[in-house]
Amino acid sequence: MGNSEQAKTEGRFTLILALATLVAAFGSSFQYGYNVAVINSPSEIMKDFYNQTYYKRTNEYMSSTVLTLLWSISVSMFPLGGLLGSLMVAPMVNKCGRKGTLLINNIFSIVPAILMGCSKVARSYELIIFSRIMVGICAGLSSNVVPMYLGELAPKNLRGAIGVVPQLFITVGILVAQVFGLRSILTSEEGWPILLGLTGIPAALQLLLLPFFPESPRYTLIQKGNEEGARKALMKLRNSDNVEAEMEEIHMEDEMEKAEGRVSVLKLFSTKSLRWQLISIIVLMAGQQSSGVNAVYYYADQIYREAGVPTNDVQYVTVGTGTVNMLMTFLAVFIVELLGRRLLILIGFSVCCLACIVLTIALSLQSTVTGMPYVSIACVIIYVVGHAIGPSPIPSLIITEIFLQSSRPSAFMVGGTVHWLCNFIVGLVFPFIQEGLGPYSFIIFAVICLLTSIYTYFVVPETKAKTFMEINQIFAKINKVSEVQAEKQELQEFKSSVPL
Repeated sequence: MGNSEQAKTEGRFTLILALATLVAAFGSSFQYGYNVAVINSPSEIMKDFYNQTYYKRTNEYMSSTVLTLLWSISVSMFPLGGLLGSLMVAPMVNKCGRKGTLLINNIFSIVPAILMGCSKVARSYELIIFSRIMVGICAGLSSNVVPMYLGELAPKNLRGAIGVVPQLFITVGILVAQVFGLRSILTSEEGWPILLGLTGIPAALQLLLLPFFPESPRYTLIQKGNEEGARKALMKLRNSDNVEAEMEEIHMEDEMEKAEGRVSVLKLFSTKSLRWQLISIIVLMAGQQSSGVNAVYYYADQIYREAGVPTNDVQYVTVGTGTVNMLMTFLAVFIVELLGRRLLILIGFSVCCLACIVLTIALSLQSTVTGMPYVSIACVIIYVVGHAIGPSPIPSLIITEIFLQSSRPSAFMVGGTVHWLCNFIVGLVFPFIQEGLGPYSFIIFAVICLLTSIYTYFVVPETKAKTFMEINQIFAKINKVSEVQAEKQELQEFKSSVPL
């Protein structure tokens, strides 16, 4: 078999690969999106439940301050759990494997699903708060482990498309939560515990189905030393006996890994040869979450109301926004291998930057200039489109591609921590920014989008259709140039400090 024919065989999108992608993404990434949005629609009914529960215990109602604080805690426990989950990534994937970690992670979904479903019967809002931490841990693990697992299963020519699928299922989860959260469906006195408990269904399905799919061949060979197991996994995934080219590439990576050893988080920060990879994931993850995506969703309902959308219809417009988000992420699956990662990030952040600038102008003129409310709605939708095609799906894919096997778990741990920490901070701080700056708060997000675009343009290379080894060689050159420049700078400083 010739090289071109061999590459074609190894690069096919086989049924096993498709099903493994579907089961991993639906069982894990879907839940992340679902739990982001599920608590929004029934918020007023759930607050009333909190108050009534408190009254039955103490014969008095909560003050508005205490109720607001309890509700804020209920919402913010999710990103806090996500942060805890991210800190568990490296030790778990190294010890239990990628697939093993996803299977164990279902505990953090099924248990809280049952607890939230029973919270009304048990008359306990504490169960909801505790469960939000647990589903947050589930999301923190899955948001890092699913891209890692799928990135290691996919052939290089499909790695981009498959790498975007987790983000696609996050948007599907958000949309399903918005649809089920309509007042005509499950946002009711009787329906909200069911709405919260539904998150356990994808986890249960994954627990049943994922054991039938192979573990990551790279993990099996490099970290477990099981060459035959890795070969069998690749043959199953590629539906072909001819996987020697990929096995050879994994062996090359293995040889390099043996020379370097496993890279811990501390070693990741101190290794000069990984400096720009590390800086890149921190910048991209911080840019992704600090660019205002959650704030735009938070502000969207108010923008829609001020634009004249009736209060009862805002929920349908919100569902429409979620649909746009899902469709544009679906489009990204097909164009990521055509246009590349770098270009999609640049286009996405640039569109978001312009949308934030125009939205600031529109909001500041909303009460004085006719038609500005409709411009505001358009800006929200354009922002969602921009974020969906680049900043939302690409950074996790980039982490998979720019790190080798030994440093990938620690890299995901760092990237995930930055992701959830920024998510938590924006959620905590944005209401105060909004109160202080009003419509001008979006200028901050415009600046963050612009700075992330500039960094991407000058530093982040294109990784499309390249092996992990080829990408590693590109960054080796970038890090080498950086080291040489640093040495020249040190020499210059030394010369200037020496008296003539």
